[in-house]
Amino acid sequence: MASLVTIGDFSRASHLTVKTLRHYHDAGLLEPSDIDPQTGYRYYSTDQLPVAQVIRRLRNLRMPVADVKAVLAAADADARNRLIADHLDRLESELAETRAAVSELRDLLQPPAPHPIEHRTVPPTPAIAIEDTVDRDDLYAWWQGAIGELTATARAQGLHQTGPVGGLYADELFHDGRGPATVYLPCEGTIKPIGRVVATTIPQAELAVARHDGSPRDIDRTYGELAAHVVRHEIGVAGPLREHYLRGIAETADAAEWQTEIGWPIFRTHA
Repeated sequence: MASLVTIGDFSRASHLTVKTLRHYHDAGLLEPSDIDPQTGYRYYSTDQLPVAQVIRRLRNLRMPVADVKAVLAAADADARNRLIADHLDRLESELAETRAAVSELRDLLQPPAPHPIEHRTVPPTPAIAIEDTVDRDDLYAWWQGAIGELTATARAQGLHQTGPVGGLYADELFHDGRGPATVYLPCEGTIKPIGRVVATTIPQAELAVARHDGSPRDIDRTYGELAAHVVRHEIGVAGPLREHYLRGIAETADAAEWQTEIGWPIFRTHA
């Protein structure tokens, strides 16, 4: 037969602090079995200990109180297990992000040897392109979709690709978090505009070019090296930044194998 115990004894038995038990009471997560109307003392049933143990373990896994309540209120074991599995999936995703961030920080402490920066004249380039004004936070998803659409259009129309897929990114994207962006696929052939895809000519440019190997998660490091080079030599001019995807999402889903050239517009007086 279950017995009533004080909040202090229940705290010792459940390994939940008195402060935590009071918080769970206020949140409607674990309410006392009885409250003395005169003193306000809270009493718990020993039958509540298994519930308290479940709560403690779920909270140790950083499950929000609202989600713990949903688990305890689940209609059956399958529903309860789905809620727990969903939370574990979120934890694994967060863990993967944390590991990636740790790896990036270790790389900053021991940076790889940078690729040499070169100056390059890029001629006018006939291409098909998708242009839009994009929020910086949405840029990666937009970029993925644009590349897929351009690649499919070129294949469907029998166009001959003449160079790597590229992108033009206006200063506003970096300064204001929203601005014009263009993804393009250099090609030859008779182009029929369809959907978002238009025929265009990417203008000639003088660029300082640096290559970034691997995921775009840490491409800011290569941008930083390139910017420092341009500032040191006082050769930067206004104009969109360019990226050429020598090996990217169109070739492999493994971002570790990607290779991206970054082009910074410069003033160049000689070859």
